[in-house]
Amino acid sequence: MKNLVSLLAFLLTCFVTLKAQKKLFTPEKLESLKKEIIAEVEKRHDQSAQMNDMIFSFAELGFQEWETSKYLTNILEKEGFTVEKNISGIPTAWIARWGSGKPVIAIGSDVDCIPKASQKPGVAYHDPIIEGAPGHGEGHNSGQALNITAILVLKKIMEREKISGTLMIWPGIAEELVGAKAYYVRDGFFKNVDACIFTHVNNQLSVKYGDNGGNGLVSVKFHFEGEAAHAAMNPWRGKSALDGVELMNIGWNYKREHLLPTQRSHYVVINGGDQPNVVPSKASVWYYFRERTYPRIKELFEAGKRIAEGAALMTDTKVSWEVVGCAWPGHFSKPIAEVTYDNIKRVGMPTWSDADQTLAKALQKELGSPQQDGLSSKIDSSLEVRSSMGGGSDDIADISWSLPTIVLGYPSNIPSLPGHHWANAVSMATPIAHKGITVGAKVEALTILDMLNDPKIIEDAWTYYKTEQTKDTKYEPLIAPTDKPAITINTDVMAKFRPDMKKYYYDPTKYKSYLEQLGIKYPTVKNTEGGKKP
Repeated sequence: MKNLVSLLAFLLTCFVTLKAQKKLFTPEKLESLKKEIIAEVEKRHDQSAQMNDMIFSFAELGFQEWETSKYLTNILEKEGFTVEKNISGIPTAWIARWGSGKPVIAIGSDVDCIPKASQKPGVAYHDPIIEGAPGHGEGHNSGQALNITAILVLKKIMEREKISGTLMIWPGIAEELVGAKAYYVRDGFFKNVDACIFTHVNNQLSVKYGDNGGNGLVSVKFHFEGEAAHAAMNPWRGKSALDGVELMNIGWNYKREHLLPTQRSHYVVINGGDQPNVVPSKASVWYYFRERTYPRIKELFEAGKRIAEGAALMTDTKVSWEVVGCAWPGHFSKPIAEVTYDNIKRVGMPTWSDADQTLAKALQKELGSPQQDGLSSKIDSSLEVRSSMGGGSDDIADISWSLPTIVLGYPSNIPSLPGHHWANAVSMATPIAHKGITVGAKVEALTILDMLNDPKIIEDAWTYYKTEQTKDTKYEPLIAPTDKPAITINTDVMAKFRPDMKKYYYDPTKYKSYLEQLGIKYPTVKNTEGGKKP
């Protein structure tokens, strides 16, 4: 009897598993739906471009994405999404949900911009809209336009075909500060989510699985406190906090000789005192410590703290530190990446016009880029990063260690640019960006449809996550339970520039594109004969 019960239980489990793995559609029906998705995304090209250009015109720094978040959540609420705002105590952060049941698929992209990167789009030389103002010199204005286009097309099909599933769209707030996603994870917003697709601007259609070759990091402010004094009459009575900052920086720069080549560390002095005739009683320096693994990131942080304490001892000052943000090194899902890559091959790169290529080549020449052959027409066929000496960071990695995740790169930017630079804003409100968004939205919508149709994709993704990705590595947050998001950062900068920036917000009721509103001829390049601007 006992054996019979065991056999029945086993058969029941097999039945449930087989039922769960059953595909929703026949191959013929799935192919029909995929063709419909591609056509519907193409029809929404102008709407995608409008969203892209609107966010470009807002150009908001991290934690100050007020206009961007208001604009996006208004669109989603009108489309029937339920929006939860102020998540993780971040006023500009939100999650929008539509649908019901499993699977729950999260779709995300960053929205913040770069300091001092203001730039007129379509102009192949430095020509800021507002001198010194922020601008989208990373291209984060484009990802949510892509995502919303993809999910609105999917929503229509899901309603008509009665497909179960929940779409959950969310923004990467303050990604340039790696300031939000670890808090989303800590606060449980990705619990019970089955998979995540994240989109990031690129110059090719791309997806990777496994270790993505980037560094993780911890972002820390060190605050020194001393005593003020008259710098000419009684300097001996002062204890210079600025001396503490400078000695810490000297100590760290000597430490570099003994660090692994994979480390990246950099700093800015954010407070050097008030004026030269007063011994600075307070001074602060802001560090990024980057490395390829969690233990090494922690080692760098501990070394930084020891050097700071040594600088405080030498200057008879006090030092404290504040974690501002963090990111793990990324690791991404092989099963979902492989499905995504099949859709990348199907969709292919955009068809670039002569004007697109003229802009790209002129900008590459203007910057003296090592590559000056314009826009790529080939997809990125490499699915793995074979080796890496480290580099950039993105806090999507913290989400990737919480559930199966991939990053879809889409071709809205120009190859061989410096990154975090006004030049990276040049293409981001032009036909180049618009075309890249459209092909990216096709790939994303097709990939989500595949996951909705075939439960085995998500099942395989979780198997990979448990047996490969997290087999020997356990995620440990780089933030403490008591840490809070640094939501006041960039407040002063945006307060300074926003009144003038508002004059240049895009008005789609009057203009077909932001280029038209700004009166920019596309493309605008230097006169190659005289070397002068037109």
